[in-house]
Amino acid sequence: MAKEILYRGKSIEDLKKISIEEFILLSTSRARRSLKRGFTPSQKKLIEKIKKAKSGVYKKQIKTHCRDIIIIPDMLGLTISVYQGKEFTPVTITEEMLGHYLGEFTQTRVKVKHSAPGIGATKSSASVSVK
Repeated sequence: MAKEILYRGKSIEDLKKISIEEFILLSTSRARRSLKRGFTPSQKKLIEKIKKAKSGVYKKQIKTHCRDIIIIPDMLGLTISVYQGKEFTPVTITEEMLGHYLGEFTQTRVKVKHSAPGIGATKSSASVSVK
């Protein structure tokens, strides 16, 4: 039997039914402070898209530059494409992500890959012909 996932003692079905004000009381202090301040205009726009997508009105892929929004229960089960500086990366929202920032799940930095040194990079490569 699969283990039931709980968030602060509440099941996922219960979390989907509660309001944002009740979710604020369950979240961590950093998330609670961020949510109490209210949403920015870009965050409000994203929440409206999420509500439309849940109701079936919005059919397109949800894309956002808003990496600083706290993941709330309304987002569960959706795939949101988050901008990471160069391209949009799809993120599927699961139960474990509740209370975290959306930007935590897309990395903005890539590992540096070095190839062979270029011409003139070392003293010995200066005498090599450039053909």
